[in-house]
Amino acid sequence: MMVRDPKEPGTDDHRGCGPLIAPLSEQTRPLRQQVFERVRAAGLIPRVQLAKELAVSPASVTTITQELIEAGLIEEVAAPRDGDQGRGRPAVALGVRSGAHLVAGMKLSDREHTAVIVDFSGRLIADDVISRRPGAMTLPELLAAMDTLLTRVCAKAGLTPRDLTAIGLGVPGFVDCEQGMVLWSSVLVERGVALSQAASARLGLPVHLDNDANLVTLAELWFGAGRALSDFAVVTIEHGVGMGFVLNHRIYRGAKGLGMELGHTKVQLDGALCRCGQRGCLEAYVADYALAREATTALNWSHKEGQSINVLLESLYDHAKAGNTAARSIFRRAGRYLAVGLSNVVNLFDPSLIILSGERMRYDYLYAAETLAEMEHLAISTGRPKPPIEIHAWGDLLWAHGAAALALSEVSERLLAPSREIAAQ
Repeated sequence: MMVRDPKEPGTDDHRGCGPLIAPLSEQTRPLRQQVFERVRAAGLIPRVQLAKELAVSPASVTTITQELIEAGLIEEVAAPRDGDQGRGRPAVALGVRSGAHLVAGMKLSDREHTAVIVDFSGRLIADDVISRRPGAMTLPELLAAMDTLLTRVCAKAGLTPRDLTAIGLGVPGFVDCEQGMVLWSSVLVERGVALSQAASARLGLPVHLDNDANLVTLAELWFGAGRALSDFAVVTIEHGVGMGFVLNHRIYRGAKGLGMELGHTKVQLDGALCRCGQRGCLEAYVADYALAREATTALNWSHKEGQSINVLLESLYDHAKAGNTAARSIFRRAGRYLAVGLSNVVNLFDPSLIILSGERMRYDYLYAAETLAEMEHLAISTGRPKPPIEIHAWGDLLWAHGAAALALSEVSERLLAPSREIAAQ
């Protein structure tokens, strides 16, 4: 198990962003899209390298890249060779034209709203965070909060919302990504809300919506440890328990876009009450409200019920670190249920990597050595090593970076929709 504090996304001009797909491994997507995506992922790449990785003729690559240059999506960049003494023509590489489009990514949560603005190459331009009181909002309140956040982050970037091409938006709960619908969310009073449409009407920009756990996964796929992996899982533990899964370098959402709800898999029949209204969900034993509920009962903390969950959990963690047996047993029980959930992920998907992410990862009791050992014991024994588990200590803006990746993906898909596909020669 490894604990990482990764580099903040979008801070390197030529690092590239997006999936790093192995050469010769993708033949189904239009060649024009493959060329653009490899340029974006590489940061800078020569034409000859593109032709080699895609196994197409240099003439095909030249034709397609010229189209993309004329469309204003990529550009030629002087790239000095190793040991270049300045004689002769400099080497030329291709890179995304960073100023072609700007997008915003926004994450709305129970305790704070975060936003970033990135350019077309994925480079961070500005970010902002707004704290809020916990609790669900009405749709008008949520739209007003989005408007305020967008205005603030644009002001930091020296822009107006009209300078943006699209917005990516993430919320917790059950989200139909294709329809832009929030079926249920802890941040919304109403159910069955066409949030993409309502937000687009309020903000005057296309708004692309997804579940917040998918956004963390997109952030790892575009900026983090998942860039070079064809498949991996991300499990998030915050106010709820979420999961995102990448299959063949793409987010897997299920037939109706509602898959990967690990937090609502059942670990106990007729068990603890979950905030979704059902009983026995994994989330009802691991999420922060579950830990707070256990602490209030086991430690007789009824006098602390008026405190925020964050304050109560910090107190619980301090008691556990100080050796309080009851406090430690609460984390131990939650860790055992987490082990059940993770072993199910291993048994179902056999991912190459499992990433644990989210604010609650600072509570190391949840992923203590005995917890991970129990996960290995519960997973099917094949004689082969289990997938590695990494704890990623990203900052709060990770979620918004994932939303920005969603917006970038949607914008580039629209711009690169097949029009005059060049057949590989």
